[in-house]
Amino acid sequence: MSNALGATTSAGPTVFVVYGATGDLAKRLVMPGFAALAAADLLPEKWILIGSGRRAQPVDAYREHVRAGLQEFGKVGDEVVDSILPGLRFAGGGFTADDPGELLDAVRDARAEIGEDAQLVHYLALPPSTFQDYTRAIAAHGLAEGSRVVYEKPYGTSPESFEELDQLVQSVFDEQQVFRIDHFLGKEATQQLHVLRFANRMIEQLWSNEHVAQVQIDVPEVLGVDDRATFYDETGATLDMLVTHLLQVAAEVALDPPADWTSDALAQAREDVLAKFRPLDPAEVVLGQGSGYQEIEDVREGSTTDTFVAAKVWVDTERWRGVPFVLRTGKKLAESHQHVTLVFKRPSNSPQKDADAAPETLTFTLSGNGSVFAGVTARRPGVSDDLVPGKLYLDLAELPNAEPLPPYAALLRDVLIGDRALFTTSDGLRDAWRVACPLLAHRPELLPYEPGTWGPDAAEEIAAPYGWLTEQHR
Repeated sequence: MSNALGATTSAGPTVFVVYGATGDLAKRLVMPGFAALAAADLLPEKWILIGSGRRAQPVDAYREHVRAGLQEFGKVGDEVVDSILPGLRFAGGGFTADDPGELLDAVRDARAEIGEDAQLVHYLALPPSTFQDYTRAIAAHGLAEGSRVVYEKPYGTSPESFEELDQLVQSVFDEQQVFRIDHFLGKEATQQLHVLRFANRMIEQLWSNEHVAQVQIDVPEVLGVDDRATFYDETGATLDMLVTHLLQVAAEVALDPPADWTSDALAQAREDVLAKFRPLDPAEVVLGQGSGYQEIEDVREGSTTDTFVAAKVWVDTERWRGVPFVLRTGKKLAESHQHVTLVFKRPSNSPQKDADAAPETLTFTLSGNGSVFAGVTARRPGVSDDLVPGKLYLDLAELPNAEPLPPYAALLRDVLIGDRALFTTSDGLRDAWRVACPLLAHRPELLPYEPGTWGPDAAEEIAAPYGWLTEQHR
């Protein structure tokens, strides 16, 4: 199984090291992803997972911690949880360049148990501010050679910190060893974007500025920051979502046909088109902060962190020149959805004369298995000549044997087999930071909005003349 079309491979004996093993990210996403692989019988035949943490604790205590987390977030049965627990180990005492704590002994023992040549995978489920220290520690203790390393996002919190981190990482690892995770690229439905486009002539023929008037990438959320306030207040919607997920999805939409369907070619196509994204114009960006955000525990007093961003992005390629890509995301909005929508130009000889009529659209949902639907115009049956909107719909969950992996499970699987098609490259991230630079340097006024709304009213202008197409998605 792989994200590159037609590629199939499997992983040999593997030792996973999860740094930050008792933290929120490991509990909510990493270990549930691991459990989903176990449930799908996609783990290596021989594996051991070592949790690394600052405080020493008996392995049984760590196993019970993982059990409790999987019961809350894992969405797998007790029999799957029970099958995972014996493979878990714990290495306390922290891990620094000066002091490896218990980790070197744990790795040595694990390899003695499942094979001295077992692949070593480092997963940094940690705040981005710690990435450099842990990278140096991995190098200092001889754990870099031949291993793979997974970095969570954001990979840097500014263009300058990105360059500093990337220079260090490139000095320790070869690029093929590095997996910079972006779980939106791991979504089954995101992967469907290029498959449905290139495998269907009727879609591919419409995929350009000749036919498309606007592209909307819309990811509003009803949820707040929950217990991520400390992390979120250092990043906000721009760094947490725009520079990472939304620009990567936009590149997935905008890419030109890859040279072939290998992992490297697909990643290269996404990287090539990111290089053609125009830097953001702050005048075409709206930032907002939800009412009550500053009262959340662990949010800094007087915080200017944005919890909402809407932006217009331009792609300077022959295929997309002149078509605005409009991106929106925010916390505590009116509803949650994840949509990519192509808004089509009206045919020159259309019988639809109502200028305010709903435009023709093609929408891909990115949640779950995903779905695809086209907003079309039809004649109302009967004696009337009225033209009314309709919908053509495909639920991808109805495809034969449709059993999607959660995004983190899919990406963990790709790390195991060395498939980097759905991971961000160093050059691709550099271009994402380049696109964001003007916004970071000259932030527009932070506008207030009330929870349960669609954010600041000014954001409607970003999606003009169509507005954000929410009603048709229901």
